[in-house]
Amino acid sequence: MSELAIETTGLTKVYGDTRAVDGIDLRIPRGGVHGFLGPNGAGKTTTMRMLATLTRPDGGWAEVLGYDVLRQSDEVRSRVSLTGQFASVDEDLTGAENLRLLARLYGFDGKGARRRAGELLAAFGLDDAADKQVKKYSGGMRRRIDIAASIVVTPEILFLDEPTTGLDPRSRNEVWDIVRAMVAVGTTVLLTTQYLDEADHLADRISVIDHGKVIAEGTSSELKASVGSGSLHVRVMHRADRERARAVLVHQLGVEVSAAHDPHLLVAALEERGRVTRALTALDEAGIELAQFALGQPTLDEVFLALTGHEAEPDEEEGEAA
Repeated sequence: MSELAIETTGLTKVYGDTRAVDGIDLRIPRGGVHGFLGPNGAGKTTTMRMLATLTRPDGGWAEVLGYDVLRQSDEVRSRVSLTGQFASVDEDLTGAENLRLLARLYGFDGKGARRRAGELLAAFGLDDAADKQVKKYSGGMRRRIDIAASIVVTPEILFLDEPTTGLDPRSRNEVWDIVRAMVAVGTTVLLTTQYLDEADHLADRISVIDHGKVIAEGTSSELKASVGSGSLHVRVMHRADRERARAVLVHQLGVEVSAAHDPHLLVAALEERGRVTRALTALDEAGIELAQFALGQPTLDEVFLALTGHEAEPDEEEGEAA
């Protein structure tokens, strides 16, 4: 048995003139959660679809659980499950009917299908909605029934493609709890997300993907450490002072100071923290009033900005080929 859940070399997918995936190399061990982090169009979904044998690579090679995704695709499919960005269950059926139908397709007899459906409905907190049509479910309930449908037979690898997109904070937390429960029973989870906090909370290791390439990989702490030992956040009281404050900080800190979307906020990644007191004193001497300042570890947002030159926000247009 392979010790790796996923291994790829030079994995590539081209659509016309667009290299959606541009030579990705991965070595992902079994167990835990591996996050693919990046904006829409970065190549996350295309990579996952190739690993799940739904899309044929144009170059390179990939093995899933030791099986080649091209030559041994049936072996791969029998061991993995994929939950995409949109619900794949039948919305005209009830939650219980969907799960019983899938269980029968997997080979359960009638009694076994009912038992398995009941177990999943209970585990996902959907007992009260078991006999309700899925089209009447809330967004969070839809995601839960969709994930439940993916694990009627517990997979060795579960591919989750942006499972919390569009969900409210409570529903997102419910999905996060489900992911942790899957890992606890031995399933390896590959998670694509454009939410930095989601990767920070769930992923043991993270591959940062931009323009079809893996541009960095490591634990959340390793990625944060790669851009500096600390991060200074300064909020000026008056937005008109921000550019003047930025010039003072650049001079005193000797590092690049980024202007965030917040018109009052400035952020600097620090190699050393000793200059911070001097910089704050210089702002005061320049007559620049501060509303707030904070010194701490860099966030994944700052990591992504440092690595790519832009923030990890969704593109206006979906760039990935379905």
